Amino acid sequence: MRTYVIIDSGEADFVDFTQVCETSADTCRYSLDGTKTFVKFEGNTPDFLEGKTQYTHAEILTILAGPEWTPDSP
Repeated sequence: MRTYVIIDSGEADFVDFTQVCETSADTCRYSLDGTKTFVKFEGNTPDFLEGKTQYTHAEILTILAGPEWTPDSP
């Protein structure tokens, strides 16, 4: 089961990409204003994500469909 964690975009520089599904900060999806991103992992929580809010797939889909992450349709 994959788990998702939203982080501040500045924290992406400190992510150990060997412990998450993304390969670099460049492959992460960012919020529309560029202040947030998220990473996903399977299994045990990586140390650098301890204490952060974790989301299920269904929860992150709902968040990502919101106005902070998805532009309004024209």
